[in-house]
Amino acid sequence: MSRRIDIEITSLSGEVATWRAAGAKLPKGVVAASLVPGGPVVGSVYRADVEQFMEGFEVLSVAPPKTASPLDPRHEKLELIAREAKGPDVTVTYAPKGRGPRREGERGPRREGERGPRREGERGPRREGERGPRREGERSARRPGDRPARSPRPEGGRPREGRPERRGPVAPPMTTTHRNALLATLSPEQLPVAEQLLRGGMPSVRAAVETQNQNASAQGRPTVDPATIERIAEDLLARTNLATWKDRAAGGIGAGKELRLRDLRAIVTSAKTVSLDDEARAQLKELQGALHERVEALRVQWSERLDKAIGAGDVAEALTLVGRPPDVSTRVSAEVAAKVVALTSEFLRADQEPEKWRAVVELAVDTSIRRNVKPSGIPDDEASRAVAVHNAGAIPELAKLLGMKVPPPPPPAKNVRRPVSRRAS
Repeated sequence: MSRRIDIEITSLSGEVATWRAAGAKLPKGVVAASLVPGGPVVGSVYRADVEQFMEGFEVLSVAPPKTASPLDPRHEKLELIAREAKGPDVTVTYAPKGRGPRREGERGPRREGERGPRREGERGPRREGERGPRREGERSARRPGDRPARSPRPEGGRPREGRPERRGPVAPPMTTTHRNALLATLSPEQLPVAEQLLRGGMPSVRAAVETQNQNASAQGRPTVDPATIERIAEDLLARTNLATWKDRAAGGIGAGKELRLRDLRAIVTSAKTVSLDDEARAQLKELQGALHERVEALRVQWSERLDKAIGAGDVAEALTLVGRPPDVSTRVSAEVAAKVVALTSEFLRADQEPEKWRAVVELAVDTSIRRNVKPSGIPDDEASRAVAVHNAGAIPELAKLLGMKVPPPPPPAKNVRRPVSRRAS
């Protein structure tokens, strides 16, 4: 299936001219000079219908470049039709509880066991919770268990004295500085296309064009050419992606150490998909430095916990730390790995408690040192034997203790990404 692109003539040799995509190095190829209207001119840009094959591109036809008309006679501008604000179809109003305020002198029905108001000078036993008039000089006493009224929080939402405010890691704040600067440099024809690109990329542009053409056809108005809008969007895509990334990077830099580590790593990783300028490279360098500093701090803390677990003989904690390093590039040193292997092999003996033995085997299977672990025995119960048979491929020494052939190692487990639950701010 052919598609239309803009090509630039790079050289001319007899009846054959070489071309490349306008403004890019690829794709490129050759075209017959007879297909170019008026003859090919080196450095000129033409519109061409090309078809891609395994061996390259073939130019089917060439047309002169299309110039934009200031009057727009074909109504090819992308017009954004705003929807009218519409309120809810149904309005629900709840009636107040009870019978409403009583009028002066009106009394409701007396409940069972309820007494009327005490008249002046009337004596009688008071009901529980009823208070009479305070005598002169009488001081009110607080009952045991009654809590004093809490002092109101100062204006501005600051925490009370003596109680620190709890704050967790935050998501990167999104700024719009670079996107607004980009939109200010665009022409009126490019502005609505760029806004759709910033909302959802090329799918958002195509959906907006399709919706506009459907509305135009229903109202009897001329439609726009989707190919023209798509060419404009392709020209603006790199600039909008760069502006979006720079806004994310600026938000991450502003958040500082309060930014989640996974969000910081995502911003740094997404820079590979964007063509960076000098300002973006400076932002990336600063973010990479912050990421390296935080990862190094986690590695130091992880190493200290691992050494402490080995020194205390905590096999479960040591295996858990080995199986869950702070970063994918973190590796356990040969010396530390040998200590963990010796500690684990010594723990996995026949006289060990079966539940603890099985738990340590499951933890060892999830580590990179599992094939070096050499248990000395298996507890004499069916559950432990079943666990040993199941994990014999990961720990070959278990197969030798069972007297069976070593099965092939299990395939690597697939990491299933769980949805991230965000805290309510």
